[in-house]
Amino acid sequence: MDRAALLARFERHLRLERGLSAHTVRAYRADLESLLDFTFGDTAEWDPADFTLSALRGWLADGADAGQSRATLARHAAAARTFSGWASRTGLLADDVAQRLGAPRPAPHVPVVLGADAAGALLDHLRDRATTGEAVAVRDWAAFELLYAAGLRISELTALDVRDVDRERRTVRVLGKGDKERVVPFGVPAAAALDAWLAVRSGLAVPPGVAALFLSSRGRRVDPRTLRGALHRYTAQAGVRDVAPHGLRHSAATHLLEGGADLRTVQEILGHASLATTQRYTHVSPERLRAAYVQAHPRA
Repeated sequence: MDRAALLARFERHLRLERGLSAHTVRAYRADLESLLDFTFGDTAEWDPADFTLSALRGWLADGADAGQSRATLARHAAAARTFSGWASRTGLLADDVAQRLGAPRPAPHVPVVLGADAAGALLDHLRDRATTGEAVAVRDWAAFELLYAAGLRISELTALDVRDVDRERRTVRVLGKGDKERVVPFGVPAAAALDAWLAVRSGLAVPPGVAALFLSSRGRRVDPRTLRGALHRYTAQAGVRDVAPHGLRHSAATHLLEGGADLRTVQEILGHASLATTQRYTHVSPERLRAAYVQAHPRA
């Protein structure tokens, strides 16, 4: 089989059978292309006999020598294991050669988060900007109120349609990673911002059939990059720490925990498959740890 056909089949497997996000599919395909380049050079065909554990380890070692981060090497190894497992199950490989492939664990990453007061100051700034009634200002207020209230990923936020919001119950239906659906509540401030946005949304040049909740100034579904850039500007204007949309999601998770929510509930809200992922996303203050210790430990 030539390499182009192999890559296409693997990509189809990731999209249709595994249901992985478009971002993960692109990353894994690029990783496999890099692996095939390392193993087979410029040849158009791939030879399963040369696809060995030694070749995989050599590829990872080459990446380490080139200065790739631990996180990148861990993803490369995950992509190789995914490909090797799929290829062995479909008969492209006689054995799953990557079963014993090790990789460095990614270094713990502590994301930037805002304190509750800083998050409030940011959202109050957006609300004040929206009092002009200018459609983009109202959109951004509603978008970031909802992102923070529901702990959404930026990709989830921009993928929402109007029908996904239940204004009466104050919930939003979200399609997360792996096409997993969840329903997340939001509060009164986000509801007020959404009401204001939906009142002016039709003022944009909305083409027929556009169901997107959040629109660009041209009436199309807003691009995540547009909101990312806007958030950096707004944090500077509000005088708070610079944070990306994902940092606002981390902030929401942290504030939920600090407010008394249990880790399982936060996991459900964030849409994490693993509780370990939720633990990495949350920051528990030393004060809360001390208070919990004093309350729970018999010899505190």
